[in-house]
Parts: sequence; C-alpha cells; structure tokens
Amino acid sequence: QVTLVESGGGLVQVGGSLRLSCAASSTVTDYQLGWFRQAPGMGRELVASISCCDSTPVYADSVKGRFTISRDNAKNTVYLQMNSLRPEDTAVYYCAADPFGRTTKASYWGQGTQVTVSS
Repeated sequence: QVTLVESGGGLVQVGGSLRLSCAASSTVTDYQLGWFRQAPGMGRELVASISCCDSTPVYADSVKGRFTISRDNAKNTVYLQMNSLRPEDTAVYYCAADPFGRTTKASYWGQGTQVTVSS
C-alpha cells in the first residue's frame, strides 16, 4: 500500500557528496525507514536505518562517519546524506520501509537510484 520513490542519485567524484531522498505515497510515521544498496553481482546490503519513534539511526560499518540518515515525517520522506564518497560506494540504492519496526527486513521497497563514484 506504500509506494516509495527515490531521487538524488547520480555521478560524483571521489570525495564528493550526494543527498538521496525517498518520498512515500502515504504516512510512514510509525515505520522503520532505511536505505539498502546493491552493487553489481552482489547482494543487497543495509546501509542505514532509522527508527520510527525516536529516530535512532543505525549504520553499516562501511559508511559510519560519512553517511547520515534522517527523516521528515511531515513530508513522509527519508534522506541519506552521503559525504566523502568512495568508488566502493557505487551501487543502486534502495529506499525501504517497514511498519513493524524491523531494521534488516522491509515490507516496502523503492525502485532504486544509481549512485556512481568515479576515481
């Protein structure tokens, strides 16, 4: 019942920044929201997740200190600010939402947005 649409991906140089946005079609106030990514030939991995109630974030070790997840419940939107980008960050990034507050599992997924970091 929830449609997620990502935006903000693109091509950046090493060390650059991107801000991804994910807009939900309906309220996600009570949802866990997160970002996953999938590189070619690789599985989908959790990048960051943020809780529904107190906005507590969790991050993959590979992005800690570089990426920041945030949410705006009034806009039904979750963001991923990506700084100090590296070539290994290149992947398709997917927005995810889960009404049960799960961090590593999601009920709804966006279509994905490509992030490419050139060296």
